[in-house]
Amino acid sequence: MAKWTENDIPDLSGKRALVTGAASGIGFEAARGLAQHGAEVLLVDRNEQAGAEALRRIRALRADAKVEFLPLDLSSQEKVREFAAKLTAEGRVLDILVNNAGIQPISERRTTGDGFELTFGIGHLGHFTLTAGLFPLLLKSPAPRVVTVSSLVHRLGTFDWDDLQMEHGYFAQRPYNQTKLANLLFARELQRRAAAKGLKLLSLAVHPGVSRTNIGNSRKALGSFHFIDNLISVVLGIVMSLFGQSAERGGWPTLYACTSSEVTPGGFYGPDGLGETRGVPAPAKIHEAGRDEASARKLWQVSEELTGARFDELDGE
Repeated sequence: MAKWTENDIPDLSGKRALVTGAASGIGFEAARGLAQHGAEVLLVDRNEQAGAEALRRIRALRADAKVEFLPLDLSSQEKVREFAAKLTAEGRVLDILVNNAGIQPISERRTTGDGFELTFGIGHLGHFTLTAGLFPLLLKSPAPRVVTVSSLVHRLGTFDWDDLQMEHGYFAQRPYNQTKLANLLFARELQRRAAAKGLKLLSLAVHPGVSRTNIGNSRKALGSFHFIDNLISVVLGIVMSLFGQSAERGGWPTLYACTSSEVTPGGFYGPDGLGETRGVPAPAKIHEAGRDEASARKLWQVSEELTGARFDELDGE
């Protein structure tokens, strides 16, 4: 069987997609690939300057690309709710939602304006509220998909339910691991709940392997660097240079999940070679933590309590 490439993406004319973190990296590559194949794409990011440049780059590849940039700070629950409410009021169908945005944290614990640990607040809670807010638009689609970007490091993630915001024992990698585990569990739990209600929605998770993006460099905007932060930057640079594939290839699992007819509901996809660090899209290994249905249900409940966001169409599941 031939391996999947971007050339296998079908014509997406008439489809409407929204991608978070779309100004650079994996998010940009997902938005670019969808737009190049005819989809109308909303590029969502907090960086408006980078967003404008992303639009220019996509239009340089396809002059008639249907792309629009919308600013959003996922660290603010209020702004996420307002953003989703505005789109919902417009009433237009949304066929594909890509929950991609995230940060690589630094050794100094940071919080959102709502008091959530910053990495978790953006990468999971922001997307939880966004997905809930846009859910009515997704259900207007005959074949909606929600694709959430996790990571190989989900296997290292754990939850301390008594200290989910990591006020104690904080170190830089811990919130990233927790958030990426949360991304995978959220995707799988959303699929379980949608299937229980007989909805046609596909919820999928992906990881990009090891890809050369600017996520490591973007850490410098988060605050003052300490020794460990500089060390992590060096390690990230070495790992990405030795094992990393291009950001374009890193975006392939996301594009595969958005468009392939071969995906399995609730599936997890990543690169197929060298420990899933690089290659073409294929089913990825879900480690034990990512298969914990009890944790997935608890995470959903806790996320509702923390954010106040609800999926009304899934109530009573």
